[in-house]
Amino acid sequence: MRKHFLSASALCLTLAALSPLASAHQQGDWIVRGGLTTVAPDESTSNIVAGGTDLGVALNIGNDTQLGLNVAYFVTDNINVELLAATPFKHDVTFSVADPLNTGNKLGEVTHLPPTLTVNYYFNDTSSAFQPYVGAGINYTFIFDEEFTSANETAGLSDLSLDNSFGLSAQLGMDYQIDTKWHINASIRFIDIDTEAKFNVGDATGKVDDIEIDPWVYTLSVGYTF
Repeated sequence: MRKHFLSASALCLTLAALSPLASAHQQGDWIVRGGLTTVAPDESTSNIVAGGTDLGVALNIGNDTQLGLNVAYFVTDNINVELLAATPFKHDVTFSVADPLNTGNKLGEVTHLPPTLTVNYYFNDTSSAFQPYVGAGINYTFIFDEEFTSANETAGLSDLSLDNSFGLSAQLGMDYQIDTKWHINASIRFIDIDTEAKFNVGDATGKVDDIEIDPWVYTLSVGYTF
């Protein structure tokens, strides 16, 4: 996290030192951006419970990078409303200890989409090509295509299901205008994603009551103003 923040800060300082090349967004503008988005969970989970027995094992959730898309409308020169979307993120889910079920270190995979609606405030006036901003918003995460590895299915695990999630989000970002239409964008966002998991263990049931995914979301993109 600190490494990513320092890199983003260095980029912002470099761009701020450059002379403005073009005016920035104005009231009534629409912008569309596309680029790469990385979801890096800062997860914390309760232990796996199977057949009423606490296994003493929690979960880890891996990172994933996908195509990130967003659309924003400027309500004023300094405020926009932004919708974040992306192609689906797929995350490896692993055990917090090595091979506790003799089925390998990986429990399975989950896929999600985290559309996020954000209100952003831009600090500089429209004469500046460098445009830092902060934002806050709401998120609804759709979780689907949950599956165990074949080894865990052979061991009797089945029907993995995770609840969808509703939560808050916050972000820091910057735009740099290349010309009157095109700009470069970089942002870092925190999203509150909490869920729980249920599954079957043979004829019994299993669960993980508390899964706090809470990812940091890093985006680097190119935008166009309409």
